[in-house]
Amino acid sequence: MEQNMNEKLDKGLNIKTRRLIAYIVLIFLTFLCLFWFYVLFINATRSNGELKKGFVPIPSTHLIENWKNLRAGILPVWQGMFNSLIVSTLCAVLSTYFSTMTAYAIHAYDFKLKKPTFTFILMIMMIPTQVTALGFVQLMAKMKMEDSLIPLIVPTIAAPVTFFYMKQYMESTLPLSIVEAARIDGSGEFRTFNHIVLPLMKPAIAVQAIFTFVLNWNNYFIPALILHSDNKKTLPVLIAQLRSADFLKFDMGQVYIMIAFSIFPVIIVYLLLSKFIVQGVALGGVKG
Repeated sequence: MEQNMNEKLDKGLNIKTRRLIAYIVLIFLTFLCLFWFYVLFINATRSNGELKKGFVPIPSTHLIENWKNLRAGILPVWQGMFNSLIVSTLCAVLSTYFSTMTAYAIHAYDFKLKKPTFTFILMIMMIPTQVTALGFVQLMAKMKMEDSLIPLIVPTIAAPVTFFYMKQYMESTLPLSIVEAARIDGSGEFRTFNHIVLPLMKPAIAVQAIFTFVLNWNNYFIPALILHSDNKKTLPVLIAQLRSADFLKFDMGQVYIMIAFSIFPVIIVYLLLSKFIVQGVALGGVKG
């Protein structure tokens, strides 16, 4: 009896020790992630002269001044925010919806070219954006679609990475018996997809919506090649343009306040969609 009691105590101590170590590691990682946000917002409150002297962990009093100086410049900050919101939101919606639809077609239907089609999509996923950028810009020039937001939105409908994630998620959470039961009950394919498949895919859609939104929000490479007018440019392009100002006009305080300004929508999107991610993790735990 005493031996069994000692073994139980040892197991209990081991579990508590592991939990303590896990909490310490998680707190440390959380600190590393949030510390750089703290540095960003602290620097956004300091003037250009104070920033040149080095980092100080105490907020300064130049936040409103930096914002006024930024608004007084020639860059259309609010228009850039609007452009980034339009591009990122539409990209997130279109990419997740049509990628889920494609994954559903591969998952639920049997046809001769099913495996070659899946392999072909994965092959496209391996091609980096930089390889096709020149041809893409030339095509947009021939179609007279340069300096427009459309070339930044429409191509995201075909997103191989999002498709692959959705396909893998469907294999573990979407049994074909549900689809067959819906068909027997007389449900059409689009009704089955929109009213049965999409609700089951909410956690995966939320994850990919966040990733797609952030990816397109921070995208600089393609917008810098396509967009030329200041009123059409997105925030990353405007930030790079602000940083590339000549020595007399360069103000690091404005750069930091604009970067801080550009981060808030990403945080809001994450807070809105994170509950679906938590629900997905909880659901997976119950199924396990």
